[in-house]
Amino acid sequence: WACLGKLADCASTDPANVRALHSSRATPPVGSAKMGRRCATPRRLLPLRGKVLNAAQAPASKVLENEELGNIVKALGCGLGKDFTYEALRYHRIILLMDADSDGHHIATLLLTFFYKYMPELIRRGHVYLAQPPLFRVDVGKETHWAADDAHLQRILAGISRGKPEIQRFKGLGEMMPATLRDTTLDPKKRQLIQIAIVDELRTDRTIHDLMGKDAGMRYQFIMEKAGEADSLDLDI
Repeated sequence: WACLGKLADCASTDPANVRALHSSRATPPVGSAKMGRRCATPRRLLPLRGKVLNAAQAPASKVLENEELGNIVKALGCGLGKDFTYEALRYHRIILLMDADSDGHHIATLLLTFFYKYMPELIRRGHVYLAQPPLFRVDVGKETHWAADDAHLQRILAGISRGKPEIQRFKGLGEMMPATLRDTTLDPKKRQLIQIAIVDELRTDRTIHDLMGKDAGMRYQFIMEKAGEADSLDLDI
């Protein structure tokens, strides 16, 4: 594992020797992630500070000037845009590890926009994943349950017939104990990952244009059309 500018180089590009690059938001979670790193799979950790540049509105030159996105480009080693070279990719899995709240979801959206615009082949070939850290911990007696969101929490609570559940809401990855982060998010045998795929490129193009473009009116229209499909709202105003 390595952090920030100290990201160690990766000697092997053989996909059979699976190597993972975890991109994690901010410095506090890094301590827990480093301490929870016990795993046989070679991996690197690249922390990010705050919200990255919106690549949908930025040319390649601005992306490379941005410290956070520039570090990702350097770490992956395959270039971007017209200079992208798939064979130079240093990692088989790129796992985005963010807080399980609205702020973390926004950062994940910014990163996925970056990959889609400047390294779409990584998504097409199945290299990009979203980690699924829990938002809640529910303890009932000797049993522990993990909930990804409010809806999941309610399903867990509905299934508890005995005992009084104790609920803990994580404010972020940095609040987790190293063992908890390892068991829920980093351990390949226990974690849940979402593999990012492009099912319909035309629809994806339109969605990114509406949500991430400069026209605020398009974003408002999209949100109003989709608001009824949301199970719950997690607003960070």
